[in-house]
Amino acid sequence: MKTLFKTILLAVAAIYALTPSHACTNFIITKGASTDGSIMVTYAADSHQLYGALYKHNAIRNGKGMMDVTEWDSGKYLGQIPQVPVTYSTVGNMNEHSLIITETTFGGRSELYDPKGIMDYGSLIYITLQRAKTAREAIEIIADLANTYGYASSGESFSIADTEEAWIMELIGKGPDNKGIVWVARRIPDGYISAHANQARITTFPLNDKENCLYAEDVISFARQQGYFSGKDEEFSFCDAYAPADFGALRGCEARVWAFFRTFAEGMDRYLPYAMGHEIDMQDRMPLWVKPSKKISPKQLFDAMRDHYEGTPMDMTKDLGAGGHNLPYRWRPMSFEVDGVTYMNERATATQQTGFWMVGQARPGKVGILWFGVDDAATSCLTPIYCNITKAPDCFAENNGSSMLEIGDNSAFWVFNRVTNFAYMRYDMISADISKVVDTWENSMLRSVEAVDMQIAGMNDKKLRKHLTHFSCTTAQKMVDCWNRLDRYLLIKYMDGNVKSEHKDVLSYVIDGNASATHFVENGNGKQIPDKIQFPGYNEKWKRAVAEDNGEILKQVETVIKK
Repeated sequence: MKTLFKTILLAVAAIYALTPSHACTNFIITKGASTDGSIMVTYAADSHQLYGALYKHNAIRNGKGMMDVTEWDSGKYLGQIPQVPVTYSTVGNMNEHSLIITETTFGGRSELYDPKGIMDYGSLIYITLQRAKTAREAIEIIADLANTYGYASSGESFSIADTEEAWIMELIGKGPDNKGIVWVARRIPDGYISAHANQARITTFPLNDKENCLYAEDVISFARQQGYFSGKDEEFSFCDAYAPADFGALRGCEARVWAFFRTFAEGMDRYLPYAMGHEIDMQDRMPLWVKPSKKISPKQLFDAMRDHYEGTPMDMTKDLGAGGHNLPYRWRPMSFEVDGVTYMNERATATQQTGFWMVGQARPGKVGILWFGVDDAATSCLTPIYCNITKAPDCFAENNGSSMLEIGDNSAFWVFNRVTNFAYMRYDMISADISKVVDTWENSMLRSVEAVDMQIAGMNDKKLRKHLTHFSCTTAQKMVDCWNRLDRYLLIKYMDGNVKSEHKDVLSYVIDGNASATHFVENGNGKQIPDKIQFPGYNEKWKRAVAEDNGEILKQVETVIKK
């Protein structure tokens, strides 16, 4: 008989115990599931404190001495570890060998945090990228670093991929008096897709299949010792032992995975109660991976990161919280109470507090590409950064005069935030204009990559790196210049809640660089005074809600004149 665990809405508070600095989303496409034979991994680094920058580390060929380790979230100094003689160059979450490592934090059992650890999850990612060539090698290095120097974070899910394989690795510490981690890593079958979003997803796993599953020797025995598990070894479930699911884990985390699976695979609506946190059927939970009905293109994957649960019962544009302009965002905190009842706001894939987001593309036989963007994925775009470049574009660089507390003149992060935050004011109309530019840019860059691949054929390594660095940097700057024009365009068009009429649409104005005010309709008197101004007002649902709330005061009536 199937065991059924039901939760109630008041358990929504559990979702907000999930408050790591980074609450992120990873989608994974194996090469057999992609249209071009590449392996793709997405990452949205979502944090209210993270400045969106592109991290760049150059290779070392004679390393020695010690290296500092600082916590990625806070910048806190954690300690030192020995430098290795040879490292690889990295850009963002990818290295020169097309190795990709990304993460989502699941937290897990709080008593397993080790305050004495030196290696936080961010350091594990970026140090491993400098030291590993393949996904399997990366898994080994991550485990070795954490076990040798102690693990300084809570539970993490890692996506680890190279040109041939894609893996999910889940790990958690062993507590303050037991240095190291327990972990499991599973290889995603070719032709399938997987995902994780702040909840551990590995349940049971094969114990004798090193080709497809790796794990710590004590991952089961430690759980027994701690009292987390008492069954047979083959019944052991990593996530049930170390990160038991509750309403928050389902509605705030697994729902994002469900929405992604639902976009590309058939039969996913059966898991809707699971995604909404209504029930966990322990015998029929949402799988770790699914087979898509059709192969997935890079552009389709880009767009999957822009999801707000459209077309589902959790659609964030449909309820009154979306306001008068169908805004698919809810400002924090994510829960609220009315008359003693606790309610929640949805946590979708696209979110306002994204620092940076990316799609790493490991391409067999070709140089890998890190498609990189900053701020909210739904109103920003990706630009191609080749994984072997020698410098980061200035507009994305860590030290370009900008930070979370200071706006720089050439900061992609702040340019995109200006545009996006303006869009939140009248989302139904402004986001449509932004989407036109996003689609035009990304499709043109996909064509440009095809042309560049042909241009670099036969180049020696030095010339190739120089060419790809120039292409990556110039196109990134071109994108920022385009977004600066978009910023001005949107302000002119939507200032003060009205809408100015146009002779041409946004693409001619922004993409072509024609920023003249004559783009908009004038009154014909030669003074650049706009004509045919539109006043679109609010959506019908909002108008009815306002009438219901304050109709007696706002109602227009016939004036009574007394003499």
